[in-house]
Amino acid sequence: MSKANELFPSIGFAADKADLLPEKDHEIDESNADDTDDRPTQEIESLCMKCGEQGVTRMLLTSIPFFREVIVISFRCEHCGATNNEIQSASTIRPEGTIYTARIVSRSDLNRQIVRSESCEIVVPEYELTLPPSTRGQLTTVEGLIRDVIADLSMDQPLRRIQDEDSYTKIQALIDKLKDVIGDEEDKDVHVGKTSQKDHIPLTPFTLKLDDPAGNSFIEFVNNMADPKWNMRTYPRTLKQNVALGLVAPPKENNEGALQAVKGGDEELGGGEAGTDGEIFVFNGPCSSCGHPIDTMMKKVNIPYFKDVIIMSINCDHCGYRDNEVKSGSAISEKGKRITLKVEDREDLSRDILKSETSGITIPEIDLVLQHGTLGGRFTTLEGILNQVYEELSEKVLQAGDSLTVGDRKSFEEFLKGLKEVKNVERPFTLILDDPLANSYVQNLYAPDPDPNMTIELYDRTWEQNEELGLHGMKVENYKEDEEKEERS
Repeated sequence: MSKANELFPSIGFAADKADLLPEKDHEIDESNADDTDDRPTQEIESLCMKCGEQGVTRMLLTSIPFFREVIVISFRCEHCGATNNEIQSASTIRPEGTIYTARIVSRSDLNRQIVRSESCEIVVPEYELTLPPSTRGQLTTVEGLIRDVIADLSMDQPLRRIQDEDSYTKIQALIDKLKDVIGDEEDKDVHVGKTSQKDHIPLTPFTLKLDDPAGNSFIEFVNNMADPKWNMRTYPRTLKQNVALGLVAPPKENNEGALQAVKGGDEELGGGEAGTDGEIFVFNGPCSSCGHPIDTMMKKVNIPYFKDVIIMSINCDHCGYRDNEVKSGSAISEKGKRITLKVEDREDLSRDILKSETSGITIPEIDLVLQHGTLGGRFTTLEGILNQVYEELSEKVLQAGDSLTVGDRKSFEEFLKGLKEVKNVERPFTLILDDPLANSYVQNLYAPDPDPNMTIELYDRTWEQNEELGLHGMKVENYKEDEEKEERS
């Protein structure tokens, strides 16, 4: 068992382990103190905020299948009977928010487990019911959630009936609908919570949505993630949500305009007319990581013995997010280009490389094939792009965790070992850049003479490549005449 599984065993494993313990597990004999290590929960004496006496807080470190690691916390005071339960996430905050949607169509769906974090908003559209984020996390079921709503709404109903009869009537109508979902009123002899014994009671279908910007909430699916009544989608957090979660600081009030052009000095950028290589354009927009307004800088650069390109750069001072992208600044090439470079020593690692967003990378010696569009557009060195490929692939292995079989993990480790040898030039290898738009470039160390270690091949694009690039439907000449014909017709 891995260290993560030792610290956070599955919730089913923890429940089975708890069944083997004595009924009053909080009464620990000093002679058997060593047995506490085998207990699934940890117990801590805590002050009861209701009566001031000492209570007991129990903590369970567990993992919920197909979700993540959580900490379940339960407090109970034997003196006054006060209880409190809470659940907290034990993993890193997700990079995106999540929305879980479950369609509740039968009484068995009421048994679906729910993990609700303190930042989660719950919506039931059919009943126009919205539960705002709470002050604490909660581990419950759909039925348990509805019972909590009924209890909360019913608490002040006697007072509302006297002070505001209209509000009382509307809220009571909602309470009655929720009680129909639970089914207790129509089957009083059935023990509370025994949903399986109430299957004969009709249930009006409804939808349950969990919207959590932190991504720490979850609703159980049935059988597998292909459950037709269950859906999950992610979305990028807004700046307001990032600020509410405490991930970033609030923006300053004096934000600048949306678009401006900044011209560099003649001695720094070479000056020139509008649209020349000496002009930097600055576009204001939101950071894709934290949502703060930042500047995207764009500049046209001429690469010797190649063509004009446009470099776009982002650097966020708030969260540290950085990115750069390169796009062609010239017309679409009539042919594709395939560049083959024989790498023999570390000097080749310093070669400049422009990889466009349509270019693919192949290294036959280690069976590395990156499809067209992988990694986007990059203007870097050969060493830089190999390091980026290694980091991206090694990170995916770590994220896969125990989902990989022993054979797959061993094969991938061998592949990463070969990739590491290649990026350190511990053995010669071949780099192939195949770009159907011919917008990629590898520096020629012998320019303007031919490079003996590099070959460049131009080829005709296939029909499928032109279709994928959207070139078949592109018309750049006489398009005004076609518009006039359409207007006359």
